Amino acid sequence: MSTDTKTVLQLNQKSEFKTKTIPLPSSKSESNRVLVIDALTEGKNKITNLAEARDTQTMIHLLKKNPPVFDVLDAGTTMRFLTAYSVITNQNKVMTGTPRMCERPIGILVDALRSIGAEIHYLGVEGYPPLAIHGLSNQTSDKVKIRGDVSSQYISAMLMIAPILPMGLEIELEGKVGSRTYIEMTLELMAQFGIQYNWTGNKIAIAHQAYQPTTFAVESDWSGASYWFSLLACADSGTFFLEGLKENSLQGDSKVVEIMDHLGVKSTFKEGGVLLQKQEVKGLKTWDFTHCPDLAQTIAVTCAILGQDAIFTGLESLKIKETDRILALQQELAKFNADLKEIKHETYQVIPSVTMPSVVEINTYDDHRMGMAFMPLLTKTKVLIEDPAVVNKSYPSFWKHCEILEIEMETKS
Repeated sequence: MSTDTKTVLQLNQKSEFKTKTIPLPSSKSESNRVLVIDALTEGKNKITNLAEARDTQTMIHLLKKNPPVFDVLDAGTTMRFLTAYSVITNQNKVMTGTPRMCERPIGILVDALRSIGAEIHYLGVEGYPPLAIHGLSNQTSDKVKIRGDVSSQYISAMLMIAPILPMGLEIELEGKVGSRTYIEMTLELMAQFGIQYNWTGNKIAIAHQAYQPTTFAVESDWSGASYWFSLLACADSGTFFLEGLKENSLQGDSKVVEIMDHLGVKSTFKEGGVLLQKQEVKGLKTWDFTHCPDLAQTIAVTCAILGQDAIFTGLESLKIKETDRILALQQELAKFNADLKEIKHETYQVIPSVTMPSVVEINTYDDHRMGMAFMPLLTKTKVLIEDPAVVNKSYPSFWKHCEILEIEMETKS
């Protein structure tokens, strides 16, 4: 999917940003969940502020058109959620996507769905898309076990169909639970549509019940907000106002407020959003990204730029994202003399940059977060971002929002 196009980013002055307002995109995570819930209530809800992200637009298109083949492109969330949705709605459906999407595992979800009576066949490599789904004619069990340390999306997919199952469902989470905040988001969103649940210990129980139609407005995206936190952290001075964020957010990536407080950004919640102000760097010694893995790239780059020698854990899921994000980070950080070094099993140390080249060219690996996470390098040097359109997966207006901050940009082929 990558192209030969590059965006050149630089500043013509010191990295000082006057107060600017950034109209953040809507949350992709919330949007994709409420779209499935809305489909399970036959579209009787009033949902506003859905994300412009390609993943969400793909979900909208597939649910509306309902073709015999659900081609999710590179949208992992869409693949997992629509697999479960196709089962519960008893459809015959082929699930497929890009070559990289068909390299991303789905066996844990398929096994869970099969264990309650779904008929699903692999059309290629066992454990990976593409899939042939033949629905669920009879529920054979009301209990399922799922590993909690691989992808919370498998768990969320099962949770959203649980109320529709004739026998309801009890999900037992096995082992360490990663991205817990995403599971909590799913359950809280379901609760806003009338679903009752019980989470005790490692078991989540949901009885058979009906979703209740309601009105719901999607919050702005905290993952998208993280790049502006990072830019301000790396800048000499400045103030940003990020629109549409809530202090008591359902999104796990709202943890960026706490993390960035250590890295030089003060956050003040006001009506309509949050005000970011540059402050002194306190230092970030260690952080566990188990429940906010999508922040890891952003924080790694920020620490490398700021000279913060930090220890990261909870990065296990990064290897099965749009790319192997651990390897991608290591390769791109090396371009400005930094590193993400594994110092023991699943524990990584950010080795910050000591000398900065005059130009750094960043490869994006068909991964939207790689394109955005390295943008703050422009505060220190000239940056070339390969395949700038990669951001369309989650934040299509990203480069327009860079223009709001008067960042000089030039596109080259």
